[in-house]
Amino acid sequence: MPDDYLALYQWFDQSKAIFADPRHRTLRYHAEGILMLETLFGSIIVNADGKHVPVRLIGEQHVIEDLGFIPSFADWGRLIAPQA
Repeated sequence: MPDDYLALYQWFDQSKAIFADPRHRTLRYHAEGILMLETLFGSIIVNADGKHVPVRLIGEQHVIEDLGFIPSFADWGRLIAPQA
């Protein structure tokens, strides 16, 4: 059921409070963000069917569905031009 994973998806998208456009993804949509998700929610969740699901796989799937790949935080950082 989608509700089994809602808290994980909501965690990724909390950054929309800062940027209400695709830039919000720079804060959590990367390999390090997926590790943060696992740290916060644990390595495994048990869904409504009693199945043990790895949190990392849910995070990876979410990022891949939105971006097509899993960037690193450094990948995002290289896109930011420092101000003088």
